[in-house]
Amino acid sequence: MRIKLLALAGLAATMVAAQGDTPRPAFGSWGVDLATIDKSVKPGDDFFRYVNGNWLKTATIPPDRTSTGSFQDLQILSEQRMKAIVAELEARKESELDPEAKQLRDLYDAFTDTKAIDAAGLKPAQKDLDGFAKIKTLDGVAEAMGRPDGGTDSLFADRITPDPKNSNVYVVTLTQNGLGMPERDYYLRDDKNLAAAREAYRTYLTTMLTLAAAKDAASRAGAVYDLEAAMAKVEWPAANRRDADKTYNPMTPTELEKFAPGFPWRAFLKAQGIAGERKLIVRENSAFPDMAKIFAATPIAVWRDWLTVHYLHTMSPYLPTSFDDADFAFYGKVLGGQEQKLPRETRAVRLLDNVLGHPLGKLYVARYFPPSSKAKVEALVGNLLKAYDTDIRVIPWMTDATRKKALDKLHAFTPHIGYPDKWRDYSGLVIKRDDLVGDRERSEKFEWDYRLSRIDRPVDRSEWIMTPPTINAYYTQSFNSIFFPAAILQPPFFDPNADDAVNYGGIGAVIGHEIGHGFDDQGSKYDGAGILQSWWTDEDRKAFETRTSSLGAQFDSYEGLPGLHVNGKLTMGENIGDLSGINIALQAYHISLEGKPSPVLDGWTGDQRFFLSYGQIWRSKYRDGALRQQIISNPHAPAEFRVIGATRNTDAWYKAFDVKPGDKYYLPPEQRVHIW
Repeated sequence: MRIKLLALAGLAATMVAAQGDTPRPAFGSWGVDLATIDKSVKPGDDFFRYVNGNWLKTATIPPDRTSTGSFQDLQILSEQRMKAIVAELEARKESELDPEAKQLRDLYDAFTDTKAIDAAGLKPAQKDLDGFAKIKTLDGVAEAMGRPDGGTDSLFADRITPDPKNSNVYVVTLTQNGLGMPERDYYLRDDKNLAAAREAYRTYLTTMLTLAAAKDAASRAGAVYDLEAAMAKVEWPAANRRDADKTYNPMTPTELEKFAPGFPWRAFLKAQGIAGERKLIVRENSAFPDMAKIFAATPIAVWRDWLTVHYLHTMSPYLPTSFDDADFAFYGKVLGGQEQKLPRETRAVRLLDNVLGHPLGKLYVARYFPPSSKAKVEALVGNLLKAYDTDIRVIPWMTDATRKKALDKLHAFTPHIGYPDKWRDYSGLVIKRDDLVGDRERSEKFEWDYRLSRIDRPVDRSEWIMTPPTINAYYTQSFNSIFFPAAILQPPFFDPNADDAVNYGGIGAVIGHEIGHGFDDQGSKYDGAGILQSWWTDEDRKAFETRTSSLGAQFDSYEGLPGLHVNGKLTMGENIGDLSGINIALQAYHISLEGKPSPVLDGWTGDQRFFLSYGQIWRSKYRDGALRQQIISNPHAPAEFRVIGATRNTDAWYKAFDVKPGDKYYLPPEQRVHIW
């Protein structure tokens, strides 16, 4: 219901503007929904529940979702908008469709035609499944893992990215991979809920092999599970995989063959189209030899079954309903706590966004992201950069040598707002209305070939890896740039009709967070040109790490579910980003006032409105399964702790809400973590 209210609020504002009246914000009279505040909760005891408490009491997670809240509201709104675009395409005659529009409509129609999918059975996938069954050698297993259109998984994943030590060239990066559950802890951790997930996963593997007509499916599923459990034991924990220095291990294929013998590296790389003694970056290097030993020691028959079940998992949305239902029963219900599958039409527009993001994105921004919104966000970013500049010049723990290089990095920073300056050409991608499995495989091959074709060309620093309808944002170390898709630049994060304090507390803090990734525990290892090299004095790095270790200890203390605490090391970068973002955005808000006092609106000061907005954007409620998965495997802490963790370390918050000793989350001034 809340989603409909959000969509109608935006529509109402547009209608009012069309009539010549002053447009109103989507929430309240100046951008915050005051009705959700629970005044029975003291701000210092739990600011997240103070801002959102009344909402939390009544909020219901839709049966087809794993959470609800601000992000999910925008996700649903974006899906509704994409559906509106598709509906317009469906209403046109075929002769009226340009090639990109035809690709969009044909892929949508192919995915939503469940009658045709069920009628085809496994026939569209049979060539791939037969190919796995015919594998006789370990080289053949590696070749199947390497096929960019194969639909299955690999023990090692590779991608093509800018070289961290030379951000002007692309390099092949290899990383550990191959688990069917979200993280190694799901196989190894002593926890009753994870133990239940393990048993459910064994059942899922059995079901998938049974659907594929395998004999003795339960025994074979057990062998696949044991293989993955062995892999989990040697893989790096998620927190360790964040370290930019430890994950930079350049090798040639010849060196990799000697370092991790047992895996047919040449066969794998050849299947990917990677030839010669090209530089490779091996991330979790100490795990690779053990994983290669596991590969060599595992019977080929087990690898055939492993390839099959991972293929069926990947391809389940494109296969008959029995496969799709079985996949949802584990990944949706058991892991996420979801009660129902998303409607097929919703999944279809998500597929379009994933496969044809630029053709769809062009239509999206033309409808839903006016140039005036882009200009206002860019002005806000300008004030954020001014705030960072001012702050870097005066922070007491940074010496002049590091300060100068920090300013150099800041001044080299590039923002990208809304959508790409140049759209990609998808004319080479063949989409067929009657070949959904083929569409999926051709799209994967098209994407890999696109990236492979650029490997010896200059790096495209303007490239987006998110599409305009995406509810997210990111910072790229190699580009020293942030990217903010149009879909997140909506209320409550950004509302062109809202009070400035609200926008700075919302999207300002989020943009400040992303800029702050350039100076977090890992991003700070890259210089202004995006090159992984130290630019800190030892003294400054030590002072920085003293502060961040204190922040990590705070987050270690937060208990998301009974007995399950946030991992301060895993979430460190995001926690630093939040703390940076909230402090810098508040400074930027004061810069925007140009020396004038902030107005008081409905009794709320500018700083109070800023913090209320910050609490509002993180409004959320999770299913237990989804929350457990986030705590174990996600570098972002649960939303409530992002609000609590950032505000309790910000001095202005104490003054704004009269937070005093004795309040649950009060921190004495000397214990507050001050980075910016």
